[in-house]
Amino acid sequence: MKRTELLQDIRKMGFGEAYEGWNKGRLTQAEAAQILGMCERRFRRYLARYEPEGLDGLIDRRLDHVSNRRAPVDEVMALTEQYRSQHLGWNVKHFHSWYRRTGGTRSYSSFRGVHDVITARGLFSSFYSDRGSHYWITPEADGKVDKENLTQFGRTMKQLGIDMIAAYSPEARGRSERAFGTHQGRLPQELALAGIADMEAANRYLLDVYVPAFNAEFAVPAMEAGSAFVPWIGGSLEDILCEQYERTVGNDNCVRFDGMILQIPADRHRCHYVKARVMEYTLHQSHPAQKPHQLHARLYEDGDGDGPK
Repeated sequence: MKRTELLQDIRKMGFGEAYEGWNKGRLTQAEAAQILGMCERRFRRYLARYEPEGLDGLIDRRLDHVSNRRAPVDEVMALTEQYRSQHLGWNVKHFHSWYRRTGGTRSYSSFRGVHDVITARGLFSSFYSDRGSHYWITPEADGKVDKENLTQFGRTMKQLGIDMIAAYSPEARGRSERAFGTHQGRLPQELALAGIADMEAANRYLLDVYVPAFNAEFAVPAMEAGSAFVPWIGGSLEDILCEQYERTVGNDNCVRFDGMILQIPADRHRCHYVKARVMEYTLHQSHPAQKPHQLHARLYEDGDGDGPK
C-alpha cells in the first residue's frame, strides 16, 4: 500500500471516532477538530462531505487524477532501455543532465517545426501524429492516449487552437517509418558528398538544397486551389512554443526550478507574487513570466475558497 493511501485510511478511522464522539455530544466541534489535528472550519467541511457520502467522501479526490508531471509509460521504458544499452555506469544526475541537454523527448524539435510552418505559411487547424511520449501521455502501454492530461506539446497545441489527432492504425505508423527510411537513405549520402561535417552547415544544406529538391520530386499538387492556412496575428510565438511550468513563489520572492533559484525582479505594482509561470525556451533560457497583468493569484486558507487571506 502506498503511503498516501495509508494516510487516507488512518484519516478515515480517526474521523469515524471523532464523529461518533461529536454526534453523541461528548465532544464539541472544536474538541473533535483538535483531536484530528485540524481547524474547526475544516472539520465542518468534513462533516458536509461525510454525511451524504460516508467515509469515502473524505478521500482526497486528487488521488484519482494522473499527475501532469508523471512520465508516460512508453517514455520510461524507452529511457530505461537506452540507459542499459548505452549509458550503463553513468550516475543519475549525469544521465539526467545529458538527457535534458540533448532535447529529452524531442519537444524542442517539434516546437521548432511548428514555429517554422506558422511563420512561413500561417496557422493550421489540426496536427496528426503518432502516440510518441512528446505528443501524448499514454497511461497504459499501447493503450488510448489521455486527452485531459497534456504534454508540453499538447498544451502548446491547445493554446494555439490546433486540434491534435492521435494515430492508432499500423498504416499510420508505417507511413512515418517509410518517410524516415527515405530520408535516412538519402540525406547522409548527400551530406557526405557535399563534405559537410558540422551542424550549422548541415542545417543550411537542408533548407537550401535538400528540402526544395525533395519537395520537387515527391510533392503532389492539391486538388483545389487556395490555402487553408490562416495568418498568425497572436503575438510572440516564442512565448507559446516553449515549455511552461507553474511554480509557487517563496517568501523571498524567488522561484525554485530545476535546481536553480530564480529571482523575480522588483515591480512597483506589486510587492510579492504568489504564483509564477516559468518558461523554458528552445535555447534553454529560463525566466519567470513577468509581463504586466499576467500573474493573477489568490491565497486561501486550506483551499476553502471563502475569500482571500
